[in-house]
Amino acid sequence: MTVQASVGDNDDANSKAIVVGTEFSDDAAIVRLSGDTKRALVLTADVIGPLVDDPETFGAIAAANSLSDVYAMGGRPLYALNLAFFPDELLSLDVLQAIMRGASRTCAEAGVSIVGGHTVRDDDIKFGLSVTGEVALGSELSNRGAVAGQHLVLTKSLGTGIVAGAIKAGTAESSVTEATIASMLRLNDAALTVGRRHGATACTDVTGFGLLGHLRNILMGSELTATLHVDSFPILPGALELACADKVPEGTRANLMFVESTLDSGDDVDPVKMLIAADAQTSGGLLLCLDADVTKAALAELAAEGHDAADVGVFESPSVDKLAGRISLRP
Repeated sequence: MTVQASVGDNDDANSKAIVVGTEFSDDAAIVRLSGDTKRALVLTADVIGPLVDDPETFGAIAAANSLSDVYAMGGRPLYALNLAFFPDELLSLDVLQAIMRGASRTCAEAGVSIVGGHTVRDDDIKFGLSVTGEVALGSELSNRGAVAGQHLVLTKSLGTGIVAGAIKAGTAESSVTEATIASMLRLNDAALTVGRRHGATACTDVTGFGLLGHLRNILMGSELTATLHVDSFPILPGALELACADKVPEGTRANLMFVESTLDSGDDVDPVKMLIAADAQTSGGLLLCLDADVTKAALAELAAEGHDAADVGVFESPSVDKLAGRISLRP
């Protein structure tokens, strides 16, 4: 979830307790606990539609996707509520039970207790979690914490949106499907641990707005610009080939159109990789903001943990020619 603004936020009597709210579209909200000077709550919710045919796998992916918002804020998820939208007149409740089993499996892996939830009758299946976590005050990783000169380390391959379209169409090769599902099932807890160990000052998870959209949120929050090297992107097997064949979801194209006015790119930049940079991810990786001198060590640790991570760019200070929020794309 990227936190969206709502009417009356600034008039709320509890607004002074809000550490991270809606201002810079962070992945989750952070709110101080009353009387607690050391800890804060991390609050988020996320719901997605099916990406795969197997309901248990879908539930597990949806749960990993929801939990990721808490990791992106530097927090530890604790409790979750199931959020299910289900056509019970069309499908057996066995399907819903399988979805919830998958979510339960992922939450158990993360040490998260599912303590309830809510189900709505709907024509289309959708599922996700409302998650409550915690973070030590002062150690949160918001979109406001990046620093010029830091490098951008992406901890998972891009392309889940593109491949998911092929999976739903029944055209994805089995090896491509397996690699994509494995990536989406991977929790971001180990990636956060590596980022913490190497002094990450800001973080976001790369999900629905794509790499470009989520990076833009950090740039606006931290008043920076960035250069991305598209040839350094880790990309899921099959995703580049599908994009070259113009098999790209409309959400990915919409993401690129939304940020296009903030991009600087030359003729030497592969337009297909620009689409990959905008691909709407599900349960994508973290984008860690790390000092240049620790980047190689962090990448080595991420590789040892099984992450297909890469150094994809660098933050820069704004200039007369390049205002905060702008992204330069280079090969």
